[in-house]
Amino acid sequence: MGIHQYFQSLSDLENIYRCPGKFKYQEHSVAEHSFKVTSIAQFFGHVEEQAGNKVDWRALYERALNHDYSELFIGDIKTPVKYATAELRAMLSEVEESMTQNFIEREIPAQFQEIYRHLLKEGKDETLEGRILAIADKVDLLYESFGEIQKGNPEPVFVEIYSEALATIYQYRDMASVKYFLAEILPDMLREKSIRTTDLPKLTTDIRENAIKKTN
Repeated sequence: MGIHQYFQSLSDLENIYRCPGKFKYQEHSVAEHSFKVTSIAQFFGHVEEQAGNKVDWRALYERALNHDYSELFIGDIKTPVKYATAELRAMLSEVEESMTQNFIEREIPAQFQEIYRHLLKEGKDETLEGRILAIADKVDLLYESFGEIQKGNPEPVFVEIYSEALATIYQYRDMASVKYFLAEILPDMLREKSIRTTDLPKLTTDIRENAIKKTN
């Protein structure tokens, strides 16, 4: 038992690829995803600060960097499947948590176990940092699916992933960072030449209108 096993497991995250079983023009590993989510969360944190909100930067970085470590044990499960039912999502979360705790007890030295129970727990919650993580995770998922659609990938799952990710982002539209994303970043995405002739502009409008209707 030793921290060596934890360090070694970080390399394993480079070999776990997201959205398995589907043709992709560009593979994305869990390790790459964690880096990108942390970078996106960093930017959104600055947007929130400029809007006058206090950000706990240590909590934000720790949550973003570690948020998908548990996929080391069960791999990546496609978003439409993972969120098919609340019961399925709850079961998967329970399995992830149990296997992560077993790993901590088996491999992490006793004096650091409480630290890693904190670091590797679910980071998405109602705190500002948890909400930033939630949207940063979905923004990276949006970009991964957007990239495949942009390249002409015919797999319909990427349109499903794009739709689910964007619909979730709209649920957080009261946040300064999401307002900035919707006003400044998303329009730039949809102005890409290869996207103008796809269904994404209309799909995006439909998702926005549906999100607004649900709150009225």
